[in-house]
Amino acid sequence: MSLNTFGHLFRVTTWGESHGPALGATVDGCPPGVALDADMLQHWLDRRRPGQNKNMTQRNEPDAVQILSGVYEGQTTGTPIQMMIENTDQRSKDYGDIANTFRPGHADITYHLKYGLRDPRGGGRSSARETAARVAAGGVARAALAALVPGLEIKGYMTAMGEMEIDRSRFDWNAIDGNDFWIPDADAAPEWEAYLQNLRKEHDSVGAIVEVVARGVPAGLGAPVYGKLDTDLAAACMSINAVKGVEIGEGMAAAKLKGSENADEIFMGENGPEFSSNHAGGILGGISTGQDVVVRFAVKPTSSILTPRQSIRTDGTPIEVVTKGRHDPCVGIRAVPVGEAMVACVILDHLLLHRGQVGIGPRGKIG
Repeated sequence: MSLNTFGHLFRVTTWGESHGPALGATVDGCPPGVALDADMLQHWLDRRRPGQNKNMTQRNEPDAVQILSGVYEGQTTGTPIQMMIENTDQRSKDYGDIANTFRPGHADITYHLKYGLRDPRGGGRSSARETAARVAAGGVARAALAALVPGLEIKGYMTAMGEMEIDRSRFDWNAIDGNDFWIPDADAAPEWEAYLQNLRKEHDSVGAIVEVVARGVPAGLGAPVYGKLDTDLAAACMSINAVKGVEIGEGMAAAKLKGSENADEIFMGENGPEFSSNHAGGILGGISTGQDVVVRFAVKPTSSILTPRQSIRTDGTPIEVVTKGRHDPCVGIRAVPVGEAMVACVILDHLLLHRGQVGIGPRGKIG
């Protein structure tokens, strides 16, 4: 399988399968001299780790990351950083009955059609378990961004889960880390939990919408036409397992707005240009404006459910499929730290590209 690498200057290659001995990431292009150790990466992996509460899969993986290369005495050396996360709680027997069956909603049938064979254990390479490697790489990107752009912050949260939606008038940035759903409204969390647990009892699952905001992004990142910042953000988030749609700023809702409503007016402030609103999501013409960069993506319902579904075997005969095992009733919950990681990788990549072409900071002066 090819095409497991993304990025231009900051390049990330992920490897490994859900039920293999280990998985991990190789990061190339990280600047030297960045403070980095395994504990710094573990902080981010613990946010994505399965089995933390009853609202996610009960697979009990510590997701302990090891740094095998590219770091010496607590600093990056500029050489490739190899990271490994061992799998310790595989239950491959849960998938014995489906080795020759295509699960509806999964990549089983497309992997088979493309490669002629597949690893049926937990979905192999197509499993959401692969995203642990992305979060490790995102931890490296965050460390580099902290050194290069102090104050830049990347935060993700859920805005919807099935029928549940946040009330933007109650948005509390400080509440996001205090509940199982990463929602910016602590009082709403019990209702979200009751809704999800009812779906679990019905042997069903549900999708979600995740929003990621990057604050403090310098103006000037990105390039016209094929090197747009939003192009790479959309591709990075779309590559996350189970994601089916990506928006920047207003996204699809912009189609309902008038031009007079959608265009963010510009004024001269004490410290430079200021905008009346942020319908553009912090990006104009593919280049960052200096406002918050806002990315939103939709995650489909988990396809592994106990509700019987109709499918076929590899020999073409029909079969009723019940997917056993330990699965997230809403995979969107653990997609929040994954989205943050992908945004961090893309922003660092574009920061390095920008410095390589025009130096530090925007070249154009206003006022």
